[in-house]
Amino acid sequence: MFFFLTGISNVPEQQLPVFLLVFLSYLITLVGNMTIFLLVCLDHHLHTPMYFFLCNLSILDMSSSTVTMHRIFVNFITGDTRISFFACMTQMYIFASLTSDELLLLTIMSYDRYMAICSPLRYHTVMCLKFCSKLTAICWVVGFLQVLPLVVMLSRITCFKTTEINHFFCDIMPLIRLPCEDISTLELYNFINGLILAVFPFFLTFIPYIFIVIAILKIRSSTGRRKTFYTCSSHLTVIILLYTSLVCQYLQPDSMVSKGSNKLYSLFNTAAVPMLNPLIYSLKNKDVKEALKRRMRME
Repeated sequence: MFFFLTGISNVPEQQLPVFLLVFLSYLITLVGNMTIFLLVCLDHHLHTPMYFFLCNLSILDMSSSTVTMHRIFVNFITGDTRISFFACMTQMYIFASLTSDELLLLTIMSYDRYMAICSPLRYHTVMCLKFCSKLTAICWVVGFLQVLPLVVMLSRITCFKTTEINHFFCDIMPLIRLPCEDISTLELYNFINGLILAVFPFFLTFIPYIFIVIAILKIRSSTGRRKTFYTCSSHLTVIILLYTSLVCQYLQPDSMVSKGSNKLYSLFNTAAVPMLNPLIYSLKNKDVKEALKRRMRME
């Protein structure tokens, strides 16, 4: 069985410019995130919990972008928009798992910032490498296991209204709209799964920032307040960027979905966000910029 992806645009004149734009953003994503990854691995000054988590975030961004963008490249080069049922389920599973992993990882990073600002004396004792490694491993495992039942239920469906997917990759929401049989159990699990992996991490991510803001306001000097807030501004920017794109992508009415706006939001989430993350961390982070200068001098 095969599905047919409609792609980003059905207008022939727009396909080449869109392909070039997506390909350029993908290259920037790979170069930017690989640079962050290598800097953290090679520079001992960056061997801290925050950059350990940032290294994992770079891996997630590269993986998430690759698993979705490669279908655009294949479809444009070959002209064949078909994707097998197994490949479609696999793509949906990996993308949903990586998105879940990223939300969980950002939650852990917010608590890392909380410990660094609100409990600096206990920070290095609590956030040791062993503890950080366990937290990260839990993120990866939970993200991939949590999505698995949803994919299994969807893969058992044999009757579909159409084999055409109005998207440029196999995402969960376009696929849920295709079955012609009762999917109430699937929709219920998808709703519960969304609460567990999106809504709960959202609150758990922003709760530490309440205490961080309180701690910053207690600092008497404006220079101290500015410097302290600067240490978590990159992480906060990434959080707002990701959650905004996810809300626009998955919580829009059906009338908007029919107009194809979901493709634009999905493209922003899968192409722009992974591309912007390393730029945000490198441009707003003194440690990363200094590490990059050290590596360039060594060359």
